[in-house]
Amino acid sequence: MFTVIDVGGTHLRWARWTRENGVRDRCSSHTPNFRRHPELPAPQLRKRLVDAICKLVPDEPDAVVGVSFGAALNQLNGTVYASAPLWGAYDVPFDLLDVLSRRRTDVDWHIVNDVTAALLDVASSPLCAQDRKVMLVTISTGIAARTIDRSTMRIPVDASGLQGEIGHLPASAVLFGEPLVLNCDCGKPGHLSAYSSGPGIAQMAQSLRVKRPQDWATSLLGLALAEGLSLEEAFKSAVVAQDSLATKLLDAVTAPIADILRTALCLDPDLDRIVLTGGVAIALGVQYRDAILQHLSSHGLYLTSKYNPNWAADRIVVYETDCLVGAGIAALMARAK
Repeated sequence: MFTVIDVGGTHLRWARWTRENGVRDRCSSHTPNFRRHPELPAPQLRKRLVDAICKLVPDEPDAVVGVSFGAALNQLNGTVYASAPLWGAYDVPFDLLDVLSRRRTDVDWHIVNDVTAALLDVASSPLCAQDRKVMLVTISTGIAARTIDRSTMRIPVDASGLQGEIGHLPASAVLFGEPLVLNCDCGKPGHLSAYSSGPGIAQMAQSLRVKRPQDWATSLLGLALAEGLSLEEAFKSAVVAQDSLATKLLDAVTAPIADILRTALCLDPDLDRIVLTGGVAIALGVQYRDAILQHLSSHGLYLTSKYNPNWAADRIVVYETDCLVGAGIAALMARAK
C-alpha cells in the first residue's frame, strides 16, 4: 500500500492507495502558501511544506510515497522550478526529491507534477478507453496542461523536463470591449493565469466591479457577494441563474482558455480528447464547457469548423480527476521500470 499526497496551491491532501482497492482514508489541510502566510519568505514556506509532507508518511517497512505537486517541475530529476500559487514570484529552483530523500531516507519517493497526476488518472479511466492521444487542462489556483499517448502511456517533456506550462503564456482579455492588462501571481503581466485562474477570475471580477459599479450592485453576482457568499459560490449561482453580468464575466475569463484550445486543436489533429478539470472548471461544470464551445463556435478552426462543426464539441469534456490516484499510478509505473 502506498501513501499518496497531493500538494495543491490551496490544499494539501493525502491518503492510502492500492491499484486494486483505490484510495482510502482521505485527509486534507491548508497548504502553507504566500497568500495564507504573507509574513513568511518563500524559503520558510518551502521548509514548512517539506515538514508537513514528511509528517504525513507513516513509519513502516518499505514505505512508498507518490507525490502530486502543483508546480512547474522538472520531471527528469524532481526539481521544482517555481509555483506562483505557492510562492508567488519566487523562482529559485528547489530540488524537492533530494530534500525529501534526505529527510526521510526510509521512504521510496516518487514525485510528479499535479497535472501529470491528473492526466494519469483520467487516461486510466473508462472515459478515455477509446482514445489514443489525450490532453488535460487544469483550471484552478493555477493553469497548466499535459498530453499523453495512451498507447505507450508516455507524457513527453522538453530538455527542462517540462510540458504544457500554459498558465504563463501571453494572453489577452477584454471586458465590455475594453482590453485589460492584469498581473499574474508570478509577477508578470498579461499571462493566461492572470485572467482565467481562480485568482485571475477574482481580479477580473474586481475590474468589472470598478468599471460597472451600478450594474455590479444590482446584479445577482454582486448581491450574492454582499450577502457573504464566497466569489466561487456567488459566481456559480449567478451563472446558473443566467445573471447578465456573471455571464459576461464568464465569457471574458473563458475566452483566453478557448484561444489556447483552438491553437492546440489546430496544431495537433491527433487529439482525441481534451479534458478540462480543476476547481474552476468543475465548479462551473456544463456552463464552463458551454462558454468554451461558444467561443470556438464564434471563432473556430479554419475550414474544419465549417466542414466538421462538432470537431471541438466531440472532444472537449469537463471531468473531475483525482490527483491522489494519479500519484499512486505514477509511483507504480516508476517502480515497474
